[in-house]
Amino acid sequence: MDMDTTSTRAHDGHPAPRALATEAVHAGRDDLARQGLHAPPIDLSTTYPSYDSRGEAARIDAFATTGAEPDGPPVYGRLGNPTVARFETALARLEGTEAAVAFASGMAALSAVLLVRGSMGLRHVVAVRPLYGCSDHLLTAGLLGSEVTWTDPAGVADALRPDTGLVMVESPANPTLAEVDLRAVAHACGSVPLLVDSTFATPVLQRPAEHGARLVLHSATKYLGGHGDVLAGVVACDEELAGRLRQVRFATGGVLHPLAGYLLLRGLSTLPVRVRAASATAAELARRLTADPRVARVHYPRIGGAMVAFEVYDDPHEVIGAVRLITPAVSLGSVDTLIQHPASISHRIVDADDRRGAGVSDHLLRMSVGLEDVEDLWSDLDAALGRGPSRGAGSCANSHSAPALAT
Repeated sequence: MDMDTTSTRAHDGHPAPRALATEAVHAGRDDLARQGLHAPPIDLSTTYPSYDSRGEAARIDAFATTGAEPDGPPVYGRLGNPTVARFETALARLEGTEAAVAFASGMAALSAVLLVRGSMGLRHVVAVRPLYGCSDHLLTAGLLGSEVTWTDPAGVADALRPDTGLVMVESPANPTLAEVDLRAVAHACGSVPLLVDSTFATPVLQRPAEHGARLVLHSATKYLGGHGDVLAGVVACDEELAGRLRQVRFATGGVLHPLAGYLLLRGLSTLPVRVRAASATAAELARRLTADPRVARVHYPRIGGAMVAFEVYDDPHEVIGAVRLITPAVSLGSVDTLIQHPASISHRIVDADDRRGAGVSDHLLRMSVGLEDVEDLWSDLDAALGRGPSRGAGSCANSHSAPALAT
């Protein structure tokens, strides 16, 4: 399927193509005009009245059996919320999956996946580094009873065991922006579900389900929300897995607040515009950084995107301390540009040798490019990079990787 189109249903029930930008605006809102509404309502109720206790019991029994969303009026906020459900519907449409299940954070979403597979006796996970630092830690520490085998993409098939319940990759990866051939990895997985953390790409740049992934994970805090004011996670998947994830969400309480669901639905409406605009600026900054003798190496993915990682010769902490327009902060995907030092913050929790082995050097900086003017951003970066280290005339300063390549 073309990356600029998704599939929905025409009035006659047959599939009809919709451009991604159109789906981003209308998915989850298709019923509003018929209700005489323009903006989606926010339902803040935690509980809902019902005079039919027998019917309610039957609906709860059905949820306990399959995890399917109860028919009829809502029952209780921990089972589901109408505002959150709109966001889930919209995200599933954008990813091309049957369903999506939202959680209070990206880590809550990943934890739910691990709990679902572990409850089936499939506690072994095959994973490819680098991953987001807290994802790496959750797997390595075995906090949820999981056991992890780390491998490269080519070693996935050989790492599988009878008790393997999940293969996990992140592409482009945090923070090196390394990319994985998702179709090849999905083939290597066989019947084991492949989970792809697609936070950096968003559905604008890739839809992993089209390449064989069974689960697509987003830290919705990032690009899906897009304004640095909402904390959330979401898993897009088939309905069978979605039902199990809803049951775990109900049991563990990692629910998304309705206001967050509203903000995420609003964020999706501008997602294609934001990602494409920020990506154009990021590509230009990656080009300039690649040509800069103060920069040792630049990482920028083939599929593009708004993330740039680069390694400096000088002390990276000095660069962090010298920016003025760019904000030195963790997280990413907001309308303003952020920069951080992964070895000190986002990946500090990962063992130092494992961190460096995954390409996260101590001189690496990760930048999330926002919607500012490219010249203003470059002026700030140029000043923050300073004069650079002094090198003799015979020294080589051209060890940059091409900005079209992720390493």
